[in-house]
Amino acid sequence: MAAIARRIALCVLSSLNDSNVTLDRLLTQAFEKRHPLRQRDRALATELVLGVLRWRARLDWVIHRLSKTPVDKMDPRILDIVRLGLYQILFLSRIPVSAAVNDSVELAKEKAPVWVVRFVNAVLRSAVRRARQLELPDDPHDPVAAIAIRESHPRWMVKRWVERMGIEETRRLCKTNNQIPPVTVRVNTLKVSRERLLGSLAAHVKDIARTGSCPDGLALRGLKRAIAEMPAFQQGWFQVQDEAAQLISYILGPRPGETVLDACAGLGGKTGHVAQLMKNSGVIKAMDRQVWKLQSLDASMTRLGVSSVITWHHDLCEPAGEDLAGTFDRILLDAPCSGLGVVRRHPDIKWGKREDDLTRLQRKQRHLLAALAPWVKRGGCLVYCVCSLEPEEGEGVVEDFLKSQSDFVIDCSSTGLAGIDERLFDGSGIFRSLPHKHDMDGFFAVRLKRVVA
Repeated sequence: MAAIARRIALCVLSSLNDSNVTLDRLLTQAFEKRHPLRQRDRALATELVLGVLRWRARLDWVIHRLSKTPVDKMDPRILDIVRLGLYQILFLSRIPVSAAVNDSVELAKEKAPVWVVRFVNAVLRSAVRRARQLELPDDPHDPVAAIAIRESHPRWMVKRWVERMGIEETRRLCKTNNQIPPVTVRVNTLKVSRERLLGSLAAHVKDIARTGSCPDGLALRGLKRAIAEMPAFQQGWFQVQDEAAQLISYILGPRPGETVLDACAGLGGKTGHVAQLMKNSGVIKAMDRQVWKLQSLDASMTRLGVSSVITWHHDLCEPAGEDLAGTFDRILLDAPCSGLGVVRRHPDIKWGKREDDLTRLQRKQRHLLAALAPWVKRGGCLVYCVCSLEPEEGEGVVEDFLKSQSDFVIDCSSTGLAGIDERLFDGSGIFRSLPHKHDMDGFFAVRLKRVVA
């Protein structure tokens, strides 16, 4: 029943308000608690959560015009119930409005007094009658406010993009961020070819396309079953990974037999790809400060058939405890960042970040780069990347690094790797992908070479 999906969605949205746990983990935990769960209920719950987060600013603008109670004065759980109901009314034509209203009222009854239940009912019934007739702002004198509401992004985010890219490009970027992207996967070439995987997945998805820039990618739309339940996934034939993230491993350019460090390995998406490119030969140290991520990474490597990875529990903000100078042929630093380049996949980022986070993150990114620099062998390279569009986290960090590290230079030779579209690089060797231009996540990356003498 759709009511189960709505209940899961409310639980996840409420937990997101009160937790530092990522949205992906909250969804996974919610589904595991209700196992077994039909794929259509899982899909609807995911769509409701992501839809509310994508369109939250516009939903709140509508609620503000239908309610005498200001949005910021509402109980967060009640506000999430109203948002869920309103999202279904405005954006999901296949769901009867009566079901959207009635199920929202039932959710309110579980936690709220009678007058609040009546309030939820009144706002949503008013929305059925009036919401589509409300004129969204389109003020040429304040385009930032208009885009922020119409395309549902925080005003501070829109303002900085307009100042840097202009009104029309910002509007295109925001529109793209609100579109549902395909599920992009990376073929595990240690086990299977792209063509064989394509054939294997055909029965489980409605549409499959080869990625345009990365030779290892497939874009999937219309999943008929959960990724983890697909036989090809269980056999280790693929890993979920956006095309831009796949290209980062090609920029790193690892070779069989080398010693490589994945310095912020996380769940190991890039770690597994690096192992593929090295043909499972050599040593890859996968470092992270969170044990649970390394445990998950280990499990992924086992599924993928990767044996060249050694996990390393370490926080780069702490001393390493051993002399690692000149140890690694290549180091990948996928640094902690704002994530503003992956908003279309993770719309919760829009509401979880503030502009002053950029300064704090930049300080950390500078520290991590400086800590890793001595570990690179002479003639080796250090790839710095972030899934961010913001210059403070990209060019700003690299410029400061090069000023303080005279034995490093930008290695422009990465622009010709693996047939990567050279238009993704600027004249100085910096890689940048943009969702609205390249139909992939927004990434900044640069390969820094340590000179021999």
